[in-house]
Amino acid sequence: MDASMISPFVSAIQNVFSTMFQLPVEVGEPKIKSGHKSTHDVSGIIGVSGEMTGTIVLSMPSNAASSIVSLLAGMEFEVDSPDFADAVGEIVNMISGNAKAEFQRRDVSISCPSVVIGSGHTIAVPTGTPCVMIPCATDCGEVVLEVALRETEAQATEQSSAAA
Repeated sequence: MDASMISPFVSAIQNVFSTMFQLPVEVGEPKIKSGHKSTHDVSGIIGVSGEMTGTIVLSMPSNAASSIVSLLAGMEFEVDSPDFADAVGEIVNMISGNAKAEFQRRDVSISCPSVVIGSGHTIAVPTGTPCVMIPCATDCGEVVLEVALRETEAQATEQSSAAA
């Protein structure tokens, strides 16, 4: 995966967290994720299609997710509440939409978010697509943004032809 696909997500999480939650984000060193086990027990997931395909996952421990959701909603929700899941979905949607805006010359669509809550769940990414983990520290706790994107075959062929 090209590093230019990662920097929009770093900017997006910092922008969304500072704007929506007044919560600074310290971004750690991105690294390739191995395996499909979730990083934490709350995962907001967005699918990506078009000229790029893959998934974007925001993974958080439930206590960090509860604190961040409280900042967004202005009130606390139980982790098993549908409103809690909706709020987590909205957070990953804001981050993904913010990053998507930086892919200006690409036709890319993002899906509605899905949220999985529970210890040890797995998240499969498209075969052959590396997943880059971007660890982030906040005053509410650690969050990890996982980006597994690749250019679609048509886009990759078009770029190869243009380079020739």
